[in-house]
Amino acid sequence: MQSIFAMHQTQSDRIDSQEKFLENSLRVLHDLYLLMLSALIEVHKTEERFLEKSAQKHLATAAEKNPNKRFIENPILIALSESTDLNKQIAERKLNNWDLHSDYINLMLTELKSSDVYQNYMSLETVDFEAHKDLVAFLFADVIVPNDKVYEYLEDFKMTWADDFPVVNTHIIKELKALKPTVLTNGFKVSKLYKMQKDEGFGVELFRKTILNEKQFYKFYENKTPNWDIDRIAEVDVILLNMAICELTKFPSIPVKVTLNEYVEIAKEYSTPNSSKFINGVLDALVQEFKTSNQLPKTGRGLL
Repeated sequence: MQSIFAMHQTQSDRIDSQEKFLENSLRVLHDLYLLMLSALIEVHKTEERFLEKSAQKHLATAAEKNPNKRFIENPILIALSESTDLNKQIAERKLNNWDLHSDYINLMLTELKSSDVYQNYMSLETVDFEAHKDLVAFLFADVIVPNDKVYEYLEDFKMTWADDFPVVNTHIIKELKALKPTVLTNGFKVSKLYKMQKDEGFGVELFRKTILNEKQFYKFYENKTPNWDIDRIAEVDVILLNMAICELTKFPSIPVKVTLNEYVEIAKEYSTPNSSKFINGVLDALVQEFKTSNQLPKTGRGLL
């Protein structure tokens, strides 16, 4: 959507250059995923180093010499820190942001240690896998993700990450909450965020087909908005309608319901307050028309 909007704003017809930008945006989406996971590792390592340094002080207190190590012994954080797969990808992509900006990690750690959730976790008599997992999920969802300074830094570092942030973080939260005890023996494996290789090709194909067929798609709905001035429809809504029509008519393997739900949700996130209702109404009418005129080339059981 952002790539099509950019072409409209610049009135550019250079599809190839915008495709390259889109391809790069999809690739760095995975970088953000790795970087957010690495924040968990760095918070863990920072606390580990702090405890070691405190214990070695010349006048270390009894508490410093014999600290509560529950957090640094959290098996899920250890599994992340020791993940060959994760560390290899972080190294290959040279994602050393937290090494260069350790102040952000210190902020996260300080906020975590001041929370009631952390204090309760550290004071439990016994801790099972679920309790360890809940603490890690809390650290990510309630400490790292909402941190405004971290968000501002990442947005400045990569412009496209502002839109990627919710997608990546939601994926990681679900991933953490779904972890099973087998991760402790099998190790943590990096997921392919939304099957990146397949989605990268799909995103570029959707972009190109939408751009090349915009005039045709526009004709489908220009007379189906009796309560809306067609010239005053938000540009984002026009783009979303064109993309949805492209999916409906040019991508046989995508179920109709998936397309409808997806674009209504995108409208809620990116467009005007009434856009989702407008888009839902127009698409519902078009789907019925496409079915009647046999313009929904869907293949596979349950796709209609």
